Amino acid sequence: MFSDETLDVIEFKSSWKKERRVRDSSTQTSEIITNDVAAQSVDRHEIEVQTDEVYEKATPYRFVNDKSQELRDFLERVEPMLHTQLEKNLHSHAFDGYDVNWHEETKTVTCVHTLSHADLEPGLNVTGLSWNSTGSTVAVSYGRFDHEDWCTHKSLLCTWNVDRKNINPKKADVAVDVSSCLMCVAFHPEIPAFIAGGTFNGEVQLWDLSQPDTPLLASSGIEDDSHRDPVSRVIWVLDPEGKGKNKYKLVSISGDGKILVWQASPQSKEIKLLDGFLLLAESMPRSMRKGRLRPDAEMGVTAISYTHEDKTLFVVGSEGGGVFKCSMNSSDRLAATHIQSSVPLKNPVSFAFTPHVGPVYAVECSPYHRNLFLTCGIDQTTRVYSMLQTKPVLELEPAAGYIFSARWSPVRPSVFAVVTGEGQLLIYDLAVHKVNPVCTLEAGSDKKPVYTLEFNLHNRQLLATGDELGDVRVWQLNDDLTLQDPGEQTVLVDLADSALE
Repeated sequence: MFSDETLDVIEFKSSWKKERRVRDSSTQTSEIITNDVAAQSVDRHEIEVQTDEVYEKATPYRFVNDKSQELRDFLERVEPMLHTQLEKNLHSHAFDGYDVNWHEETKTVTCVHTLSHADLEPGLNVTGLSWNSTGSTVAVSYGRFDHEDWCTHKSLLCTWNVDRKNINPKKADVAVDVSSCLMCVAFHPEIPAFIAGGTFNGEVQLWDLSQPDTPLLASSGIEDDSHRDPVSRVIWVLDPEGKGKNKYKLVSISGDGKILVWQASPQSKEIKLLDGFLLLAESMPRSMRKGRLRPDAEMGVTAISYTHEDKTLFVVGSEGGGVFKCSMNSSDRLAATHIQSSVPLKNPVSFAFTPHVGPVYAVECSPYHRNLFLTCGIDQTTRVYSMLQTKPVLELEPAAGYIFSARWSPVRPSVFAVVTGEGQLLIYDLAVHKVNPVCTLEAGSDKKPVYTLEFNLHNRQLLATGDELGDVRVWQLNDDLTLQDPGEQTVLVDLADSALE
């Protein structure tokens, strides 16, 4: 039915598409000719004009010779009212405790300077600080506390003027070479360039920093009338009977138990021993003596502070931990001792307080209360004592290592600061809290011990600390720590009264 069949191919050609022809052609416009031309016009004129400086003549002031009746009537009318108001102001207590604040308000405590001396011998510590009488310059003594034998180190006395805008934090303004470790330093209270210090070898030295070529004025030397052990502290004390250049006396203490009183002034260029005291073990109550300590054995004096109301009364701390009230008027001459001195040595102790366990590192009497004083020591405690009882009225244990220094604020009665072996600066305000510090700051480089601190008596916002690595930090305190509240002294009064209960 179906079969395959092959047919021829049929082709249909397109009737609308035709083959296109292609041809290549080219064309070129006329050559473009270009020309580069540079042109610049310079016309400069320089003219300087300066007028002569004009000096304005000061307008002369003269008093008007007014004898008119109107002026006389006016003065007679207002004089009684002015006189009455001035009398009221004289007896008013409206501004008691008020202090004018010339500085900008601050809310935080900040480190404004970190000072170090590039040429300092490695291993030297900051052993002492002192602000001068203008509050602009801080002096730093450098030494070491780890001696095992006679000192052969070369140390420095350095000063920085913190008011200078171009202060160099890596180089001191003044650097004075000292032949042995300088263990303490103290500026004169009234003469800005006059400074005293004590060395590890027992010398008391005086410098006049206004004479850069030969600053050393005098030295006690190493002899019978000087100290035989390192000088712990030097302090200037107002002499109630002194006048003129002898208005202040210099007092030095040492590990040999001596408390020496010197006459020193920049005019005389000498240091002369006036009086002396010796702290013996017999001053310690029998119940507080440890071991078989001989009564005639010397007790090293490590700290001293004079009361602010009576410059004949002072408190000392000892290497054995003893804390004693003493008097410059003591006439209790000691029995014959092996210590040679050109002045008779007396026993200054009039009262003994409950001792610390171990050396006392700092003692300071309150500038706002005659009976209160502050101590700290190796037993890691800070204490507030009353002159009227043996036991402390307040004892704090910050748990921050040894407490190397403690100072009352010069402007806030209830504020004091301490520095610790763990590198901290602790500031307490008894009006806020009697146990915990209101401010804790890292004041030591790499948390190294901080050995000393000093408030600035003339610039109330500044406080300086010095550490084991030789760095000094200047802190700017906030308003809470520098502005006194009305009635703040009652905090100290209540604390002192607790001793009588």
